[in-house]
Amino acid sequence: MEPIVDFSDITAVVAFIISLSLVVFLRYVLVSGLFVVLFHVTFKDKFLSRKISTMLRPKGQSWQEIKWSALTSFIFALSGVGIVWMWQAGYSTIYIDPHQYSIFYLPFSLFIALFIHETYYYWLHRWMHRPKVYRLVHKIHHDSIVTSPWTAFSFDPLESILQAFVVPFIILFLPMHFSMVMLMLIIMTVSATINHLDIEIYPKGFEKHWLGKWLIGATHHSQHHAKFLVNYGLYFTFWDKWMNTESPDFEALFREKTQES
Repeated sequence: MEPIVDFSDITAVVAFIISLSLVVFLRYVLVSGLFVVLFHVTFKDKFLSRKISTMLRPKGQSWQEIKWSALTSFIFALSGVGIVWMWQAGYSTIYIDPHQYSIFYLPFSLFIALFIHETYYYWLHRWMHRPKVYRLVHKIHHDSIVTSPWTAFSFDPLESILQAFVVPFIILFLPMHFSMVMLMLIIMTVSATINHLDIEIYPKGFEKHWLGKWLIGATHHSQHHAKFLVNYGLYFTFWDKWMNTESPDFEALFREKTQES
């Protein structure tokens, strides 16, 4: 396979970093913008709680979130450059031939990667809420007490760096097809946007569904921004359930919010 970038050419490396930063940032803008149009503009009159929440967001908050997200995109792009370098140098477990492992291994590897990411983030998130750490690492994200799709990538640079380690770490030991790595990155963006939407897009009764009770959505994560010390999860609720950090009010609030839709 031809190398994606010649890492011996500094000009090529800089151009790749700039290009990848733009790709990551535009992906964030497109996904967040799509959800803004779909739910915050098109259907805004259907969600009374969102109309009230919008009034509580400080003026200019969305632009602050976009500014921090641009820096996060650059840091995440550096992680992407590291992944490409690891792959080309033979230090990663990324593979191209889907038949190198069983076809059934493709979704299995993705689930394991998401489980690892969930575990890492849950415990990192709890650590970031220690008072001294919080002020240095996590406060910028919580400046958005009322979230929006633009909040998805709004992190302190130190938090962005801590989050950027996870995929390069995973591909050091977990074999993953290239397509599964790309799908994981897409899931990360879409999930982060849904979780910060502040409008519940899952249907009535989903909090009791066999799948829904394990997935995090806007209601679950909005409680974290409002209460700070509950609902630390990223994709799934199992660590919150196992560690008794899930808000006892979550299901009631979910039912209240889905009555509006």
